[in-house]
Amino acid sequence: MKVWALVLVAAFVIIGISAVDKNKFKTCSQSGFCKRLRPFKPEKSQYSLNLDSILVHGNVLSAEVVTIDAADEKRTVLWKYAFKLSALADGTFRVELDEADPLYPRYRTQLALDGEPKADGLKLISKDDGKVILVNTQGHKVIITSEPLKLEFLDLNGEVAVVLNENSQLLVEPLRARREKVEDEDGDGANQLDDEEGTWSETFQSHHDSKPRGNEAVSLDVVFPDADHVYGIPEHTDGLALKTTTSGDPYRLYNLDVFEYILDSRMAIYGSVPVMYAHGPKRTVGVFWHNSAETWIDVVNYGEGNVVSSLVNLVTGGQKKRVDARFLSESGIVDMFVLMGSTPGDAFRQYTALTGTTPLPPKFSLGYHQCRWNYMDEADVRSVDENFDVHDIPMDSIWLDIEYTNKKMYFTWDVVKFPRPAEMVANLTAKGRKMVVIVDPHIKREPGYFLHEDATELGYYVKDRDGKDYEGWCWPGSSSYPDFFNPVVSRYYSDRYRFENFPGTSKDVHLWNDMNEPSVFNGPEVTMPKDCRHYKPPQDGLEGLAAYWEHRHVHNEYGLWNLRATNTGLLDRADGVYRPFLLTRAVFAGTQRYSAVWTGDNTAEWSFLAASVPMCLSLAIAGNSFCGSDVGGFFKYPEAELMTRWYQAAAFQPFFRAHSHIETKRREPWLYPAATTALIRDANRKRYALLDFWYTLFYEHTVDGLPVMRPLFQHYPDEPATYPIDDQYLLGDALLVKPVTTAGASSVEVYLPGDGPWYDVDTYVPHKGPRITQPVTISKIPVYQRGGTIVPRRERVRRSSALMADDPFTLVVALDANNSARGSLYIDDGETYEYKNNKYIYAKIEFGPDEMTYTLASEGAQYPTGAWLERVVVAGIRAAPRSARLQQDGRQTALQMTLHKGNDVLVLRKPAASMARPWTITFAY
Repeated sequence: MKVWALVLVAAFVIIGISAVDKNKFKTCSQSGFCKRLRPFKPEKSQYSLNLDSILVHGNVLSAEVVTIDAADEKRTVLWKYAFKLSALADGTFRVELDEADPLYPRYRTQLALDGEPKADGLKLISKDDGKVILVNTQGHKVIITSEPLKLEFLDLNGEVAVVLNENSQLLVEPLRARREKVEDEDGDGANQLDDEEGTWSETFQSHHDSKPRGNEAVSLDVVFPDADHVYGIPEHTDGLALKTTTSGDPYRLYNLDVFEYILDSRMAIYGSVPVMYAHGPKRTVGVFWHNSAETWIDVVNYGEGNVVSSLVNLVTGGQKKRVDARFLSESGIVDMFVLMGSTPGDAFRQYTALTGTTPLPPKFSLGYHQCRWNYMDEADVRSVDENFDVHDIPMDSIWLDIEYTNKKMYFTWDVVKFPRPAEMVANLTAKGRKMVVIVDPHIKREPGYFLHEDATELGYYVKDRDGKDYEGWCWPGSSSYPDFFNPVVSRYYSDRYRFENFPGTSKDVHLWNDMNEPSVFNGPEVTMPKDCRHYKPPQDGLEGLAAYWEHRHVHNEYGLWNLRATNTGLLDRADGVYRPFLLTRAVFAGTQRYSAVWTGDNTAEWSFLAASVPMCLSLAIAGNSFCGSDVGGFFKYPEAELMTRWYQAAAFQPFFRAHSHIETKRREPWLYPAATTALIRDANRKRYALLDFWYTLFYEHTVDGLPVMRPLFQHYPDEPATYPIDDQYLLGDALLVKPVTTAGASSVEVYLPGDGPWYDVDTYVPHKGPRITQPVTISKIPVYQRGGTIVPRRERVRRSSALMADDPFTLVVALDANNSARGSLYIDDGETYEYKNNKYIYAKIEFGPDEMTYTLASEGAQYPTGAWLERVVVAGIRAAPRSARLQQDGRQTALQMTLHKGNDVLVLRKPAASMARPWTITFAY
């Protein structure tokens, strides 16, 4: 590597450890299309629907939309557009607007959707007085006003729930050819190209972006009547409920490598999921902006009391409950899905019905992961592994960052530091543990490196603006990037994961795709230039600009294509038998189908611990349930109290991994004082005791599409106090978690929604809300189980989850006011796809005053688990039964019972029922 390249990479590392330099990243005024379109606020939309062109066929209305020259009395048509309204299953609509005859094909996002959306029926009711009224099979009406074009979506009560183009900000910039200037009288301008500012090129700092297609931005405004708040559009750091943007920049969606990102910001970071939900007491609805280009989103909440909303309320004569949003993207077409709700769960499910759910993960991935940049050699890995056993802390996987490779060439090992990788992995798997290694998409341009040689010879790299292999800089130095949009390239990349191509790996080695925004240290905004070229399937007669896609069209989708290629490789290497685990930093719509996510390079500060909750909640309602943050913070060193509280919080978040920067002090749990190590041990053991509860939630997510980690308003949509809460959350509908995220806390304020009761999981003491003050010591994690639920636990925590497979269960029954409760339990082998062949157990558990039942809910499904029922704990018992008898397989057994009168807890000891078959416990009084 050249000396100047080493300096560049070193400088980037140093910059990353200091506060982020905001000047490296664009504001709206520095983003050409945002600066150009944001002020666009006409009094009347130029777009009109041609009523004579309407055709309704099946679930689709198609028509012509035109723009009219408002200054021309003859109403000259300027541009023609193809318009489609589709009715989709489950109360969803799709609105598309594209140029009728574009100069070049406009890019349509390819990979976000999980297949073709399912069609519903669409019926034309009327076409009178410039309005078209349609209805889907569920009864949702759509009213289209022809001039100016406006779409109103009505809920099942006949009230307007969503409006498109109410504010006349619909815009599709037509593609046009670049022409030579006309020679003026003095001869100036002859043979010169049209260089209207920002149309054909842009410059940001020292980076020049050629725009050979010219301007091609799109915009659409959305109105949510009766909404208190809007949520979604991750990834950002300023809270779950989105704020009005009139006093600053809009929210930005543009996947970027932002080292040590800042909090309370609308800046773009690693992920871009353009789905937004609006909620109020009347309903929840949502919109999904199906676009993978750079996107800015303005929000105006008229209930916030800001200057703009106050003026509007003054004009309209009172406080207005409404939120407006506006989506602006650099390219693509207008393609928006409208999710009609009407509950939060309905809207969240409608989105995952479009983009997919997180597949059932391998069970180990729900355990604890130990990572660092970097465990430096095999002896280091062995020492870390052994110390978890010495200190009796459960752990399921050890991770290796980039230093395990041979000079940062992926699919290789450093032959000095890791000479026997297969043996190293086998030592872990003997204890039921796994290994996760990193593979980033930047490929080192190293002569003799097989991957670089193949990609160069076969033309597999992304091309620069001139059609040559694009060369940027990342951790290896000079690097190029595979063009995953080419199916041949993706297939080649997937094959690199085969065991014979990646020696030392096995089914127990899983993957981490980092830096896949893509990160380019010397690129504009630390990413790939927008005028780089990507593969486009050949079409007859299309050449030149029409023969490839620019990076500006696909940027937010690049990481998703990287993930799909990796996921395919992990599946194929073992002939589709084993479930892979994959982690990503870049996020887009549909990422959840392939990968878990984490919140990126955070900092060891209390504020970042607190931010992990709303960041993961935002990702969860946007489909990405498998979310977590780097425990302890990636940068800096967490002192003992912060480290303790971070483990306690992360133990109740879906993805549970400790990770740290190469230049930070080592911080494995046993390197802290013994008292802190004990607290970390306790937090990890709490996680493992609930591992089957987590596993069941993830299985149910694959069925119903609902988030695993949930905002309170999802289950309590009629309680306005829950709407802005983002410092506590629900796991399923059973557990409420309130992490301690401030130093020196002796108590926390907790909001307990609903009628209660909520039982403290440590003491079984019931609480009723809405608000309580919970005393906390350094060992206390405020977690509450909702009355009316049953939570499965395994109290015999071992060194890894695999070793707990046949251990017994404890069922914790938290009674509601009717002395009843319900729960569920999912069991399978934890690693294969045999559950798709009905080799699993999904059981429903019900408790009533007279009996408790365990029934298998999936007909024909069974699994020969050795797990059995060791204990039933019933909290909130009012009248203790005189006796209890277990019935299973035609036999009855009298059970031992103990009543703890101090907290009204009944314990049934050693029922010894098999969890593989139904059973019933009957009570006599």
